[in-house]
Amino acid sequence: MNHQTYEIEAKKPFSESLIWQLNRDYYQNEGIEAWSEGTVPHHLTSNSLVGRTYAELIFAFLKDLSRKGQTQEKVYILELGAGHGRFAFHILKHLERLTMQLGLNLPSYCYVLSDIVEDNLQFFDKHPQFQPYFDKGILDIAYFDAIESNQILLRRSNLMISSKELTQPLLVIANYFFDSIPKDLFLVKDKEISECLLTLQIKEDPKEMSTVDLLKKIETVYDLRPITVPFYEKAVLNEVLEDYRDLLEDSYLFFPHKGLQCLENLRELSQQGLMLISMDKGFHELEEIEDVDTPEMVVHGSMSFWVNYHAYGLYCEKQGGKTMFPAFSNFHLELGTLFLLPDAEKYTETQAAYHRVVNEYGPDDFNTFKKFSYRYIANMSMPDMIGMLRLGAYDAALFIRILPRLKQACEEITPKERTRLAQTMHQTWNMYFYINEPNDLAFEMAGIFYQLGYYKEALTYFKFSIDLFGYTSDVYYNQALCYYQLRQDALFLKTVREAKFHFPSIDFEHLDKLDLKAV
Repeated sequence: MNHQTYEIEAKKPFSESLIWQLNRDYYQNEGIEAWSEGTVPHHLTSNSLVGRTYAELIFAFLKDLSRKGQTQEKVYILELGAGHGRFAFHILKHLERLTMQLGLNLPSYCYVLSDIVEDNLQFFDKHPQFQPYFDKGILDIAYFDAIESNQILLRRSNLMISSKELTQPLLVIANYFFDSIPKDLFLVKDKEISECLLTLQIKEDPKEMSTVDLLKKIETVYDLRPITVPFYEKAVLNEVLEDYRDLLEDSYLFFPHKGLQCLENLRELSQQGLMLISMDKGFHELEEIEDVDTPEMVVHGSMSFWVNYHAYGLYCEKQGGKTMFPAFSNFHLELGTLFLLPDAEKYTETQAAYHRVVNEYGPDDFNTFKKFSYRYIANMSMPDMIGMLRLGAYDAALFIRILPRLKQACEEITPKERTRLAQTMHQTWNMYFYINEPNDLAFEMAGIFYQLGYYKEALTYFKFSIDLFGYTSDVYYNQALCYYQLRQDALFLKTVREAKFHFPSIDFEHLDKLDLKAV
């Protein structure tokens, strides 16, 4: 038996390990398929409810600026690592609805989708659902590397944003982002801090392995090296690190120096600083980062680690800013804000919005409720499912999850339930953003509309299906049935003829036997 172990690299500082380059390579190689094929999970942090939560915070931020009289200049909202773009779409949908309220004098805004993967940027640029926002000037795209970039070139408007050019605060979104960028790892024990060095090993020959297989099969070995002080060039980073010498007794510590450096670089772009909204798996309370053992690398196509939001909070406070983290313990996710602004306390609308959409009932609470509900889908009534979809801000992935039970419940549906379900499906489709996934949501909705007797609506959704997936024999068949029910005989015959021409091997005998005068 071969017990050979291959050493890929030895005793590298954690933030300089090959794992980070492998992670970057994965996203470069996979592009949108990383999400469309379901390899990298994203629904937890990129659903419609989370998008609405962010939109409420952004809307409140715009209202705060308005109250301060800062309405003349545009506010830029930069999303770091936008990935699939679905999250941005949800935010834009909800934010546009909020800002259309009458009587509000708000500053204009521009949402910037940024990424390091060129294929993703091209996907955003060409996506038909983004075109209306591009045309209105409220959406742009940019290459931005959190590790290296210190300026932003907006490709659509051809505008370069460099140091101190913005007169409004920059609003930064880091959604499911900080868990995947390099960070340092230390051991704090008995008031001593040691740097963790990482050795990567694998039990198979890595020469012919793909990035995905390497990340799955790599084994990690940790060594320690005492640090010399100061460890970082930036004084504030050393101050934060030194605080942990007294705060922790015996614990491994993630230190997000690259994430903090990214915030410093972005803060320099505006004369007014920035506000960060970030959501990820992680911890902000000190007790949650005490007694932590060597970290587990979570692999899901790419890889990630939990986020030390406590360190982000310390950094913000040392910069004279203000932090807001959940007032109650979380089960799934952290959603926090950092106000790195000269007058953070004056952003009262934003603070009130945070208490409402995070502390009172937020995405983490909904995820708990959703998991509970999934266990009882088989017993859900139609009102139960409609209520769940409404509570989830009409999220399409949630709709797909309950679709089998929804179809069953349609067999015994009341007139009022029929109306409400039709309204719910329209709202859900409005919140759907296509990222090349195999699920044909439009076709499924069209089938339900047909089952409910909404034949015109069914035809509309079959057209949506054709736009995304092209013609199929099933689409032709169902379109013909809709025309039959609507007594549109000419269109029925035309559709049958086209179906037979394009799919000669399919038997459409049932359609031929329909009596056009019988409806």
